[in-house]
Amino acid sequence: MFFTFMRGVVRVILFLLNGNARYQNREMLPQNENYILVAPHRTWWDPLYLAVAARPKKFAFMAKKELFKNPVLSFILRHANAFPVDRENPGPSAIKTPVKILKNTDLSLIMFPSGTRHSTALKGGMALIAKMAHVKIVPCVYQGPLTFKDLLKRKRVIVRFGEPIDISDIPKMNDVGLSEVEIRIQSAFSAIDQAANPEFVYKIEEK
Repeated sequence: MFFTFMRGVVRVILFLLNGNARYQNREMLPQNENYILVAPHRTWWDPLYLAVAARPKKFAFMAKKELFKNPVLSFILRHANAFPVDRENPGPSAIKTPVKILKNTDLSLIMFPSGTRHSTALKGGMALIAKMAHVKIVPCVYQGPLTFKDLLKRKRVIVRFGEPIDISDIPKMNDVGLSEVEIRIQSAFSAIDQAANPEFVYKIEEK
């Protein structure tokens, strides 16, 4: 209930801030089964748009453990289905916890396999989780403002979903298997970007 409530609040806030969002190919989202929703991480607010675009499905997500040190923020995160992960030294729970969630609850998972907003390399944790939980991977992309100032200018936001990726045919998540998963997902990201707006360019701001 808390997740649904918070998503409703976020939906209103995003509309007030921007009000120019288009959610495309929502019919690609699996019905009556859990999945991992993955996207390239381009802004700090793209997780919010993904959760809103994929409604009414409810999601869990990883958050760095430092965020849970604040008791108020920890309460909000936990009730919004977040769980802590040590990004510097991820232990077995970084895999076991999301696998249990996908298997034993009605929650799907939002993940950014590239890790940070400034990375394009996919990481193997997402593939291993999907394999162990026996769920599909749904690729999607965010295209839109990359700065908060541009978001407030009500520039167009597009969240587009792609066809679910089934990795059950990959026997092992070794180097060969992980490489195949990466190829499939990166190819999906490229195809979805092209279909949404081929002129969109993700530019990383120089620090």
